[in-house]
Amino acid sequence: MVDRKINFSAGPAALPLSVLEEAQEALISLDGTGIGVLEHSHRGKAFVSVYENAVKRCREVAGISDDYDILFLQGGASTQFFMVPMNFLDTDQTADYLVTGSWSQKAVKEAKKFGNVNIVCSSEDRNFCYIPKERKTSSSARYVHFTSNNTIYGTEFSTEPEVPNGAFLACDASSDIFSRPLDVNKYGMIYAGAQKNLGPSGVTLVIVRKDLVEQGKSDLPTMLQYRTHADKESMFNTPPTFGIYIISLTLKWIQEQGGLEKIGERNAAKAATLYSYLDQSQLFKATADTDSRSKMNVCFVTGDADKDAAFIKAATEAGFDGLKGHRSVGGMRASIYNAFEPQDVESLVAFMRDFEQKNG
Repeated sequence: MVDRKINFSAGPAALPLSVLEEAQEALISLDGTGIGVLEHSHRGKAFVSVYENAVKRCREVAGISDDYDILFLQGGASTQFFMVPMNFLDTDQTADYLVTGSWSQKAVKEAKKFGNVNIVCSSEDRNFCYIPKERKTSSSARYVHFTSNNTIYGTEFSTEPEVPNGAFLACDASSDIFSRPLDVNKYGMIYAGAQKNLGPSGVTLVIVRKDLVEQGKSDLPTMLQYRTHADKESMFNTPPTFGIYIISLTLKWIQEQGGLEKIGERNAAKAATLYSYLDQSQLFKATADTDSRSKMNVCFVTGDADKDAAFIKAATEAGFDGLKGHRSVGGMRASIYNAFEPQDVESLVAFMRDFEQKNG
């Protein structure tokens, strides 16, 4: 076994080791079929079983009723930025958007191509370091869209935004999908790129209410209609088969950990360990407001760019990989998604204490 580094990458991110080991065997022979998972036809019995398990486990993990379709699409969350308004927003309608980071800004840009956009709130005035409490919703919004966790800036929503009567809630949950208990019934749709908490890059999970699928526009290109993928169970064209397989294994791993309640407790404890150190440190400082902090992406700085660079270099040499902050904000970022082990957070804190003693 090759020595594995402690991987703080924001995505593609760390996956459970047991998932990787099971997938390693399946690359050669999936479930004893003599054919690897990458080689199976998506129409064959072996992969259909994989797909059915993925859907079943998704419903079990998040308590998703039959009122919702579960889709495995391609194009990442960025494609959903335009698919949502393309399907559901007319030129004379308005959608409400909460702007709390770069990805919600990108979603707004796409939505404006299809209808009117009302900015409910924005935290851009302080470089997205908080979740705004003052919000102005529309009286007749078609839907309300928010990004539940902001990877670049290290903030997250603790509760869902209010939704006006007649509107539905749409969420980009790429960075915190299935990281804590979730009431799917509050949402019209949730979408998430898999590469942070669910699996590899290249597959996007979309959970969407069936009545909304039927309401979607029917004069769009075939591949850009949700009904196309719902009607064909995500297999209108060849789906990202390996990504779906890894999602299925990861969902099984979540169940083995005790489900979303236990996963939520585990994630809260990991984040508390790191934030507790940052709050008493004389060298490092968390960048997000206390009441807006993400449990998935902990962003921090020393206040000195050269010292930040020295810390990142020393940490990398010590086996802590991926701590460099997003290129747009600098500093450091520790992404500690579901699969990230608690003891590895403790190891980082110990390293940071030592660095502070020597360089504070």
